[in-house]
Amino acid sequence: MTPSPRPTLADVTRGRILYGGDYNPEQWPESVWPEDMALMREAGVNLATVGVFSWARLEPRPGERDFGWLDRVLDLLHAGGIGACLATPTASPPPWMGARHPETLPRDETGAVIWYGSRNHFCASSPVYRDHALSITTDLADRYGDHPALRLWHVNNEYGTACRCDVTAAHFRRWLRDRYGSLDALNDAWGTAFWSQRYGDWEEIIPPRRAQYMVNPTQELDFRRFTSDALLECFTAERDALVERTPHIPVTTNFMPLFVGQDGWTWAEREDVVSVDIYPDPADPEGDDGAAWGALVQDLTRSQARGPWLLMEQAAGPVNWRGVNHPRPEGLTRLWSLQAVARGADGICFFQWRQSRQGSEKFHSGMLPHAGPRSRTFRQVRELGADLGRLGRIIGESVTARAAVLHDWNAWWATLSAGRPSGLLTYERPLRAWHRALWESHLTCDLAHPESDLDGYALVVVPHLYLLTDAALDNLAAHVRGGGTLVCGFFTGVADTDDRVREGGVDARLRAVLGIGTVHEWWPLEEGGTQPLASTGDVVGQGATGTLWREDFETDGAETVAVYRGGELDGRPAITRHSHGEGTAWYLSTLPDPAALRALLSRAAGEAGVRPPLPGLPAGVEAVRRGAWLFLLNHRREPTTVPLPVPATDELTGRRHEHGITLGRHGAAVLREDPPAPGSGA
Repeated sequence: MTPSPRPTLADVTRGRILYGGDYNPEQWPESVWPEDMALMREAGVNLATVGVFSWARLEPRPGERDFGWLDRVLDLLHAGGIGACLATPTASPPPWMGARHPETLPRDETGAVIWYGSRNHFCASSPVYRDHALSITTDLADRYGDHPALRLWHVNNEYGTACRCDVTAAHFRRWLRDRYGSLDALNDAWGTAFWSQRYGDWEEIIPPRRAQYMVNPTQELDFRRFTSDALLECFTAERDALVERTPHIPVTTNFMPLFVGQDGWTWAEREDVVSVDIYPDPADPEGDDGAAWGALVQDLTRSQARGPWLLMEQAAGPVNWRGVNHPRPEGLTRLWSLQAVARGADGICFFQWRQSRQGSEKFHSGMLPHAGPRSRTFRQVRELGADLGRLGRIIGESVTARAAVLHDWNAWWATLSAGRPSGLLTYERPLRAWHRALWESHLTCDLAHPESDLDGYALVVVPHLYLLTDAALDNLAAHVRGGGTLVCGFFTGVADTDDRVREGGVDARLRAVLGIGTVHEWWPLEEGGTQPLASTGDVVGQGATGTLWREDFETDGAETVAVYRGGELDGRPAITRHSHGEGTAWYLSTLPDPAALRALLSRAAGEAGVRPPLPGLPAGVEAVRRGAWLFLLNHRREPTTVPLPVPATDELTGRRHEHGITLGRHGAAVLREDPPAPGSGA
């Protein structure tokens, strides 16, 4: 029997972009609640996330239930026409659990207990925690499954806690048995012949804990895989209980942005709705880095969702965890919210609705700040709600990308152990630099798993994937042979799935695709160090430099398009280009400076037939097509005019623009291009 299809985000939106945020009425006297409802309606809020951190209120003592207050909250939301995203409160167990069951508390790598008194203080492997979490989840589903306000289930919150206790150790050993089957296979995968680490009994194996010197890197890699899976078991158990009782209500959990602790590709497959929290810094020294970071996270989330997604949390003003926490300049909240819609979001939410007066986040902003409804923040919240209310026709529309950036959590995890050629080479650094170069070139891209189907992409870029599976390597080779363009970064394809260095230092299949031979040595640069580059045909421009990394390698069929100038590697190839099958493969053995990287990726994209959505865009203006709509986003602090090839009407204002549109400081437009008039000859 074919199972019924699961509900989707479209079942939650009901024709209007979702707008709202976390609502924590238990922090306030009940007399305040009617005012909340009135102000939510005034702001255009249509979704409130309730109950994320309410476990101690819902279950004040083991086995007791206090649902009366939540009954009244959901009734008020429904009466106000506001949907409920009802959370399971399992991210923050009540104090009684840690006090009565200390075995539910996580332990760090030294064995020290992570005590209650904050949040996320649970061991994912603890049967006691899991039983209590499933019990409260089941009772919530039984009580509210048919409540008319319920639109979406929100499981836990920002999963990511790791534990190294003895209960976790036993769970880890079970996981390893399932993965390897035998100790011989595990010892081979972990390379335990090194440093006399061979295991003779499963009970000898423990999670990575504080040791005299460096811990086995494959043990660390497997423990990160295990931790993601252990947390996923917790999510899946709660999800299954909800689905069984409320098959008509979709389920989500909120990812942290580009977070290292979860294999987001695997997790997203288990969700009906993919959602994420994004908190860029409005005072980043580079000015618009918040927008570049937001675009990367949004592209990743859309790619995980394979369609529309939900921005579960952002800030309406300053956060409270940075050294200095800056408010957002006028218009920035609107701009970044519309950027998320442009890149596929069908819902824009905040943490939180009403700013808390007590607790650790009382200086974290809210949609309704301490200053109240006459504040600048609340005015902008109202205005954003009105803007989103005009964009209902965009719901469900897709963002089409012909370029993909490859990303893999296993490759990321494998770079985290000690003993690498350079501690400065982090996984995120090349990823952010390469995506930003594409973003600044106005090239929309997806993120993709290296084993996924790449047929729809003319351009595939690999900033840095130290670990590549055999299947991924074969996939890249097939993409290029079939006519695709590959741009590959340094220190890629070095290790297999067990973090075992490939023969020759870089996999032979990848070297054949790239047209390179022996990689003699890796020559990393110091922080701030640069290496002059000279290119043929001005591929990277005059005065270009390499940063972070260099390699001494031979070409084997590839054309050298840039060389190192000066120092030990003077005259050696730095960047190459190779025809392989019907396609082309570029290799970058260094991280070019931003302008050079942008020039190179733009050239590779142009040769692959990948173009910006609009020609002649000024610097600092982002353009994204979503369905039939063209989003223009001005990330500059001054107005700028964008030429338009055809007349278009702004969905936000209703105004028609013939030849161009002027965007104000942090301004935005959502354009529907008008068809040529009959008889115009266009």
